[in-house]
Amino acid sequence: MELDEAFGLVGEFGPRQRRLTAFLVLLQVFVAFQSMLILIVGAVPEYHIDQEEIPTSTEGLAKHVRFSNNFTSIATEWYLIKHEAYKVSLASSLYFAGLLIGNIMFGPLSDKLGRKPVYMSGLFFDVIFGYISAFAPSYEIFAMSRFFVGITNGGMSLVSFVLTQEYVGKSFWALTGSLTNVIFAVGIAVYALLGYCIREWRFLAFVSNSPGLFFFLLSFMLPESPRWLYSQGRTAEAEKVLQYIALGNGKERVAVKLKQCVGAVKKDDSASDVLNLVQHPVLRWRTIILMYIWYVCSLVYYGLTLNAGELGGNLYLNVALYGLVEVPAFPLCMFFIEKPWSGRRKSTTAFLIFAGFACMFTMFLPENSGDIFFSPSLLALYGKFTVSAAFNIIYIYTSELYPTVVRNAGLGVCSMTCRLGGILAPFVPSTKSLGPSVPFMIFGIFGLSAGFLTLLLPETLNRPIAETIEDLQSPAYQMLKNKKVNLLEENS
Repeated sequence: MELDEAFGLVGEFGPRQRRLTAFLVLLQVFVAFQSMLILIVGAVPEYHIDQEEIPTSTEGLAKHVRFSNNFTSIATEWYLIKHEAYKVSLASSLYFAGLLIGNIMFGPLSDKLGRKPVYMSGLFFDVIFGYISAFAPSYEIFAMSRFFVGITNGGMSLVSFVLTQEYVGKSFWALTGSLTNVIFAVGIAVYALLGYCIREWRFLAFVSNSPGLFFFLLSFMLPESPRWLYSQGRTAEAEKVLQYIALGNGKERVAVKLKQCVGAVKKDDSASDVLNLVQHPVLRWRTIILMYIWYVCSLVYYGLTLNAGELGGNLYLNVALYGLVEVPAFPLCMFFIEKPWSGRRKSTTAFLIFAGFACMFTMFLPENSGDIFFSPSLLALYGKFTVSAAFNIIYIYTSELYPTVVRNAGLGVCSMTCRLGGILAPFVPSTKSLGPSVPFMIFGIFGLSAGFLTLLLPETLNRPIAETIEDLQSPAYQMLKNKKVNLLEENS
């Protein structure tokens, strides 16, 4: 039998798969802690300089600067204010630069070596470097540890997302992908609560990193991805994993016997290499378009977050709201992407266009608008709400557009451009010096262009998943795809 048939036999989302995916989905709380760490540990409390002339050295700042006692941070410990303030942003940029490298490295590695060993290695070093950040004796060590945390955290979270998808049947990919992003958003709010309760930055960094150790120890119980094993020609091992899932789903008498995967990757084959994304015309155009969409999603998402962060008010409440505002976006996009009249492609297009228009509309509003429903600040949150929905869908959509043998490589390359958007996002709000609406105009133009560009991609709703690159062009795969499309049109 084919792999998708086997999932139908053992259960596409049975009790054992629910436990496996719940574990990996909850891991996103730890991922959120690491991603948002700098928002609180890099915050600057109110301070007073007891002389008119601003000291030009760190020693001078230490003598003449008095911080409020609300909380501590790397800014208060190493006096990262005035001419040293850029170092906080630099630590944040180094983290995103690490994410970029991690996405490049871990995607192809997991396609070649397996999902589980690469995921486990990434999580182990993520925890190690996280503790180094908490106990860093100097800013330089803290900044470099954040860079390595970015590499390991970004790569590990990418592979864990793919594992979450590949443990279940294809019809549940939208659900597991959305749950992953929902828990990440909730994790931001939980981190804000931690920051409110723990005001000493080193203890906060230690506590927020410790869940990673718990997840690492429990991860030894995870099986390898049956889809990856099948795509590598390791059919017997894939059958064992599926049998393990069947037993956990209460189907003891089910016997799984898979056909040999046509075009399976051999150990000396380079089919899972990133070069395949540009060598094959179908994958090349998909990759170019997806890279741009991921870049825009990241640029607008993080740019709006940083721009909304300039509103002032309670730091912890703001961080929590910026996470919680994303939560309603996920059930909304889940509703649309499963409908035949919208699907993945049209839903992504619509959310990106709405985000673009929300940003562009701020150009026509006064900066201090008294209307609570149409203030620039609230429109920025509207924009984040819709771009969060688009971000959620594009994770699921990208997983379905790539064959199993290059799925992690494809996600890795797309995530690479996503991190590039994250690196550049902090610079966009600074364009306010050219005009208060310039940042929103930039976000709006990018959002609209990415939305319309999405229409060039194929729809994947209720269509078969390709296991190998050859599947994309095989007559049998095309006939099955067209048959499902016709049935979908008849039912709609």
